Parts: sequence; C-alpha cells; structure tokens
Amino acid sequence: MDKVILKATKRDVRGKQVKALRRAGELPAVIYGRHVEPISISLEAHNASLILSKLTSSSLVTINVDGTEYAAIVREKQRNFIKGNLTHVDFLALDLSEKIRTKVRLTFTGVSPAVKDYSAVLVHRMDAVEVECLPADLPERIVVDISSLKEIGNNIHVRDFTVPANVTILDDADDIAIIATAVKEDAGDVAADAAAAAATAAAAAAPALSVERGKKEEEAAPAKK
Repeated sequence: MDKVILKATKRDVRGKQVKALRRAGELPAVIYGRHVEPISISLEAHNASLILSKLTSSSLVTINVDGTEYAAIVREKQRNFIKGNLTHVDFLALDLSEKIRTKVRLTFTGVSPAVKDYSAVLVHRMDAVEVECLPADLPERIVVDISSLKEIGNNIHVRDFTVPANVTILDDADDIAIIATAVKEDAGDVAADAAAAAATAAAAAAPALSVERGKKEEEAAPAKK
C-alpha cells in the first residue's frame, strides 16, 4: 500500500471547547508512544475520516504535525453513537527500528467445497492474530484461503497461515481459525419428529397387541355346548 499521510496541527483546545472544534469541521486526536510525549492534534474531519475508513488496525500511517512526521497506527476510534461519525482518534507512535506486537485482522477468501457440496456451516473461531515484526513489515491483513475445507470436519489452523518470513505469529500454532461443521437440526424440529415417530410406532403396535390378546382369551374360554 502507498504511504498514507495525514496532515495535522497541534491543538491547545481541551475539555468542553473540543465540541466547538468538531462543529468547525475538525477531528480531535492524540499521538502517544514509548518515545513520544502525548501530543494533542487536530485533523480536517472529512478528509481524515475518508482515509481512516480504508485503514485496518495494523495499517501504518504517517502523521505530519506542522512539518514533523510521526509513523503510527490507529489504536482507538471513538464515534458518535447516533450519527456514527468519528469524534476522536488515538494514534500510537512507532519507532521504525523497533519490533512491535499488535493484532492483525484475518480476511477469509475463496470457496469451500464443504459448503458447496455438503451444505456445511463455517464457524469462525478467530478474526485476528497477534504478530511481531518491524512496523514497516506489518501486514494490513492476513488472507486465509478456505478452499482447503473440502469436507465436514475440515479446519484451518494458525500454522496453515501464509505470512512473510519477517513476520512472526504469536498465537498458538494449533489454534483453529475456522472449521466446517454440519448443519444442526432445530431442537423443536427434532422433538417434533421424535414425537411423531413414537406415535406412529404406538399406533402400529396397538392392533397387533389387541389381536394377540383376543386370540389368547378365545383359547382360554371354555367351549360352549
């Protein structure tokens, strides 16, 4: 992905005055990190929202604050619960020479024969994994091909993921990310089918029992003169 740059300015506005900043079309944010003192900044809301909507939690972004650039990733986004627009963003500043640990999202692609041929249901047990690498090597996502799920019961483990050699996955290699399972019948349908089967069996057995009893009673009765 091309280098993503967000232009920002330092802000002194704090507390309740931030509302006025938002009304003016600005998006308040903060940059912090191991080697960076927290910096309160302001972004142009519309442009920043468009750019941030295309980034994942592991996308590297460069923030230009009054001419000084900071390499960072998005740590947290806050939104207005009603309108859904961004109200604040936290950026974690990174040292490009130091490895970091962070979550990378999984993206599932392809067609599973188990679903196509056997109507299996795919159960997702993971949606992200933790990785360790240099910031410049950080993948935006890890693509998982589900075409290997050919039959019910097949699964894909963390060890099956394909990642660059300079990226280390920290999750257990034996963890299951996705599994193809059979469709379970609805409990109500199962109970109804069982009740119907029992009723049918009882109906079939009742006449035979009645005939047998009649024969025994007839054999036991004394002959009429």
